[in-house]
Amino acid sequence: MKAAVWHGVKDIRVEDVELGNLKADEVKVKVAWAGICGSDLHEYIEGPVFVPVDKKAELTGEMAPLTMGHEFAGVIEEVGAKVENFKVGDRVVINPTLTYGNKHEDVDRYDGYNFIGLHGNGGFAEYANVPVSNVHHLPDNLTLQDGALVEPTAVAVQAVKDAGVSLGDSVAVFGAGPIGLLTVIAAKASGASKVIALDLSDDRLEKAKRLGATHVINSGNGDPVQAVRSIVPDGVDVSFEVAGVAPTFKQAIDVTKPRGNMMIESIFAKPIEWNPLQLTNTGVNILSSIVYTPSIFQRTIDAMSSGQLNPQGIITSQIELDEIVANGFETLTKDKTQSKILVAISGEK
Repeated sequence: MKAAVWHGVKDIRVEDVELGNLKADEVKVKVAWAGICGSDLHEYIEGPVFVPVDKKAELTGEMAPLTMGHEFAGVIEEVGAKVENFKVGDRVVINPTLTYGNKHEDVDRYDGYNFIGLHGNGGFAEYANVPVSNVHHLPDNLTLQDGALVEPTAVAVQAVKDAGVSLGDSVAVFGAGPIGLLTVIAAKASGASKVIALDLSDDRLEKAKRLGATHVINSGNGDPVQAVRSIVPDGVDVSFEVAGVAPTFKQAIDVTKPRGNMMIESIFAKPIEWNPLQLTNTGVNILSSIVYTPSIFQRTIDAMSSGQLNPQGIITSQIELDEIVANGFETLTKDKTQSKILVAISGEK
């Protein structure tokens, strides 16, 4: 079958691979749609970040070269001998997180911490074998294309929940890429009254406004901290760092009120220099969240099905698997008007 395989930095190849034997507790999914994630882009530009290259990942038993793709949905083609509650023909979305599964889910989500599509073969392929414990039914009123948006939306929903956003709160979101835009959507859905989006791209900021941001600030046109403080003089209740660079990390702290929360939601591919005295002098709390619990993943599906969350507006392009490097990874590297690029595998809606 055809798959997009990570071999190294700037070396993703669409090639023929063999799908492994289906295990008793797995289902074989015919992949319909898969999204290119910011973490995938990190692996392409400056990896390996998560991809195992020196030894096999503990929970998958796999290592590079491996098939990427962890935001995907499709239709079950075959079920393993021990699979219950799923059948051939079911439309499903995949929760790609792999853990040991023997602790409370709030702790377990960071216990093991392997990802289908990053630590093992994933969904940029015609078919994927997936543990049944990672499979969720897709409601009839959601398309398979919607299903490919569940995983990144769940990242934002978990971060907003962990940050404690509640009715009437003020929020600043640094970075209006896909996760930043989804954070805007999730914060609004959680009751935030002011949602301030900051980015260097006017195109992305315009999209943030369309998706619910009440204020947008181009950080290149002046002091972003002063701009936020002109809207919320005492500082926002919660800020989200979704850019993954030192300047926005420090700015996110500076715009947050004393005892407010700064939530790190991004991937820092490289270390940054930072003095914790910035916290001591401001009283800001730093939190982090990048992975969701199974309960939040299911709640995200439910909220999308009910219409409480509408992430479809982040989609900017749809491409074929053969185009994934030139019109996917390379485009995302160079064109900041792009947000979420979906890859049509079967293309079934």
